[in-house]
Order: sequence, then structure tokens, then C-alpha cells
Amino acid sequence: MKSRLNATINDLSVTVFPLLDWISAFLTDCLSRGLSQNTIRFYQEKLDMFVGFCRKNNLHDIQDISTHDLRNYFIGLQINHSQGGVHAFFRAVRAFLNWYEDENEFTDWKNPIRKVTIKAPNLPPLDPADINAIKAILKTCKNDFIGIRDKTIYLMLLDTGIRASELLSLDHENVNPISGVVQILHGKGGKFRTAYLSKKSRLALRKFISIQGKSEGALFTSEEGIRLKYGALHTNLRRRCIRANVPNQTAHSFRRLFALTMLRNGVDIFSLQMLMGHADLQVMRRYLKLASSDLWEAHTKASPVNKLFA
Repeated sequence: MKSRLNATINDLSVTVFPLLDWISAFLTDCLSRGLSQNTIRFYQEKLDMFVGFCRKNNLHDIQDISTHDLRNYFIGLQINHSQGGVHAFFRAVRAFLNWYEDENEFTDWKNPIRKVTIKAPNLPPLDPADINAIKAILKTCKNDFIGIRDKTIYLMLLDTGIRASELLSLDHENVNPISGVVQILHGKGGKFRTAYLSKKSRLALRKFISIQGKSEGALFTSEEGIRLKYGALHTNLRRRCIRANVPNQTAHSFRRLFALTMLRNGVDIFSLQMLMGHADLQVMRRYLKLASSDLWEAHTKASPVNKLFA
């Protein structure tokens, strides 16, 4: 992936189209800042579409682009894209133009994106994993390498709220099976954070490490010692759901159950945000699908009238 991005950047840098020169520099900066390949791919794909629009409208330089042009571009996207899709294009163009503005801070150029507003989609909260389904899935894990490994993975997903990609990128040196401290070196956005394992998860992890028989390199591997891929994790989980005769559960739904359970157990929202590695609280809203019973209980505990007139 990195070589393909570099090739694209090199191709862009020799063009006589100034806008592409700046996009090339923007992508290079993204690489140098250590942004994830998925993030860079996102910017590249969205900005490719923007370049097409600019070419069609004879906008050959960034400083040719007006607020009116941007509004027409986003209006045109509404024909074939959802509200969320249009907002994704907006985020990419905004990131690029804001970067350009920062790179050229001593010029008189006015950033046209500053006066453009695109409403973010009002996404509904997502369903968490079903705890009874998870218990049934754990019962399908036999006392062999694969069974012990998968059980450890499921417990860690639920106990830490870690993303599946983050979990699979862990090496032995990132996890302390005694203290339960998990160091996530390259979370979303390349950010570092720390997660923690409870006693039961630590026991499962130590058992897996013991049967795995290694103390360095990739933590979760195949029996041949090859780092486990996301596709394999997804397939294994789907098969265990079938074997347990429960609805399909995704690895990411474990993360949502972690968030909801922690909130119900009294963890404050800001600590939860840090544990999950979210940049802001807005993202948290989709994870916290509270049932009406949760809201009733919250009101009962904190009712102003009950507290003030007790």
C-alpha cells in the first residue's frame, strides 16, 4: 500500500497542474505524520473526485477555487451520494484546504472552505454484542490452541474495547500478562493509548501464551506462527456463531458492548472516551445505545425533585 501511495505521489509531482502538486505535498505530509494507510487512502480517493470537478470547471490552481465552486461541488455530490457520503468528501476537502492555509499562512489568500457548512449525518446508535450470545460462543472454544486463542481474543475484545485491528497488531512486548496493561502503540490516527485487562482476561492470556510457547513477535497467530489477519478473525467468529446457534456477532460489536457496560457500571464518559481512543465525544454517541430502562434508572438515581425535597 505504501509503495502504491508513493508511486501516486511521484506521478502527481511531475504534473503541470498546480492543484495536484499541492495534493501531492498534502499526501506526503500525511505520510510523514504517520497517519494510517486507511486515512491516507480515504484522502486520496476523495480528493481524486475533487480534482475531477476542478478540471471540468477549469479550476487549475487552489486560489482559483471559490466558496461558490465548493458549494456547487457538494450539491452535485448529493445526486449519487448519501448525506454521510457527501460529508465524507467535505471532510477530505476541508482537511486539504486547511492544510494548504497553514502552509501558506503569510499570504492574503482566504480559505473558501471556511464559509461552507455541510450538515453531518444524524447516525443512529449501533447495536452492541449480545452478552448471552458471547457466553454461548465461548462455550464452543475447546481446550486446544485455536480454542484457547479465540477465547482469549473474545475476552480481550470485550474487556478492553480495543478495535480488532489494534488487537491483531499487538506484539508480546505490548502486553503485560501479569499486570494486564495493554499498550496500543498505533491506534486510530496513529495515537498511543493504554488499555487494561481484568483478572479473568489475564488468566486466559497467560494460558494462551503458555500453550503458544513464545514471548516475542505477534501476539495472536495461527498454529504456524503467522500473525492472525482480520479476515481470519471475522471468519472464525462467524463460524462460532453458527456453531453456538446464535445471531452473528461482529468483532466491533464487542467494542460497543464494552462501552455500554462500562457506562452502566458507573464509568464517567470522559474516562470511557480515553479508554476507547476517541478524539471527541460525538463519536461516542453511536456506541451508547441506551435502553429506556437505562434512562429510567438514571433519572431515578438523580431526580432533582427526589434529591432536593427528600
